[in-house]
Amino acid sequence: MDAIVAFFENTDPVLGALYATLFTWGLTAFGASFVFFFKNMNRAVLDGMLGFTGGVMVAASFWSLLAPGIEMSPGEGFQKVMPSVIGFGLGALFIFALDKVLPHIHINFKESEGIKTPWRRTTLLVLAITLHNIPEGLAVGVLFGGVAAGLPEASIAGAVVLALGIGIQNFPEGIAVSMPLRRQGVSRFKSFWYGQLSAAVEPVAAVLGALAVTFFTPILPYALAFAAGAMIFVVVEEVIPETQLDKYTDIATLGFIGGFIVMMTLDVALG
Repeated sequence: MDAIVAFFENTDPVLGALYATLFTWGLTAFGASFVFFFKNMNRAVLDGMLGFTGGVMVAASFWSLLAPGIEMSPGEGFQKVMPSVIGFGLGALFIFALDKVLPHIHINFKESEGIKTPWRRTTLLVLAITLHNIPEGLAVGVLFGGVAAGLPEASIAGAVVLALGIGIQNFPEGIAVSMPLRRQGVSRFKSFWYGQLSAAVEPVAAVLGALAVTFFTPILPYALAFAAGAMIFVVVEEVIPETQLDKYTDIATLGFIGGFIVMMTLDVALG
């Protein structure tokens, strides 16, 4: 871990954000590659992994984003917390708006949302997971941007730990995209391609987030909370409901607890 942090300390933070999210993209591709070895994934395993994903995202939202954002805000009392309140609300509203406009379909292939479109169902599923990945890339980017701006509350170690946590939870997301496609009769290669493609937005969002904070340093508390609000919206609106559609809700809940513990431990112990 020390060697990784040292590498990023000697790297331009915007490039660091790009490298970190290329890593998270790679773990999505690794998860999607399982489609070459398996055609089906046990539903209990899938629900447990999706629950784990939700736990990581919720823990990251507080420990890596909201808490540092509140800490670096000036003032006391309501004045200190208002940037996080505003940013959190705007982040949730941003994903809410995208959710209503961007055509997408859920993993179960039964519910489609957004504007009506003739696009194929596989494309809609990829767009759904892509929607999940926007706040994840943004979260990594704004932390690296805070480092570039020289803010003491933003650290390379914290940004690296967040990228590691998001990468870990991206692994089951890759599986969650590729396996349903394979079950629908899509070829192994196309299932893999669509699965990894869903995370391609993360490096783009990370670089944009890092650049925005670099040029407009005062927005960092708002940007951190914005990413947190977007992530929480995704967890509550899509990830958790997806785990409640079958009989393995207890497994999904335990997965959520496990994901939260892992991310909390990583952030506190290493960040």
